[in-house]
Amino acid sequence: MAYGSETVVAPRALRVDDSRYVDAVDFLHSEAELLDDLEERRWLSELVSPDIVYQVPVRETVERARGRGFSATTFHLDETWGSLDSRVTRGETKYAWAEDPPSRVRHFVTNIRVRPHEAGDDHLEVRSNILIFRTRQEQTTPQLLSGERHDVLRREDGRWRLLRRVAYLDLTVIGTHNFSLFF
Repeated sequence: MAYGSETVVAPRALRVDDSRYVDAVDFLHSEAELLDDLEERRWLSELVSPDIVYQVPVRETVERARGRGFSATTFHLDETWGSLDSRVTRGETKYAWAEDPPSRVRHFVTNIRVRPHEAGDDHLEVRSNILIFRTRQEQTTPQLLSGERHDVLRREDGRWRLLRRVAYLDLTVIGTHNFSLFF
């Protein structure tokens, strides 16, 4: 289900007492904890599929008749497992001066909606709202990034992994000093 001008009828969301819903919520909370604790290597190796598609499309301000205003071809981030691994590896070196000392980051994940995925029982479609609170060094004004994530989780070797993430940010211009965080 993409943000665009087309109308798509979504399958009914899973109830909160459905074990798949509980699995998805646990996954998102565990992911947020790993990222907040700067455990990016564990996040990548334990929760991200080798087949990952990880995108943050550019947002434009457009009239309602032209859709939601997200580019289908231009991205702030358009990542694969290899590029995510390169970002994580770089952060582990002494050359990551833009994040040394590291930012203080907190991921707030809310409004979690889980639906069955057309690919079958080993896939889940998960939508959530995200608010990222970030401060750098001695900054007194935090940076806030908010948006909606459209994820697909896939069961691989008995555990859920992130197969696809598209983060639709509420900002048209991202005013951070560097873009080293993960959504």
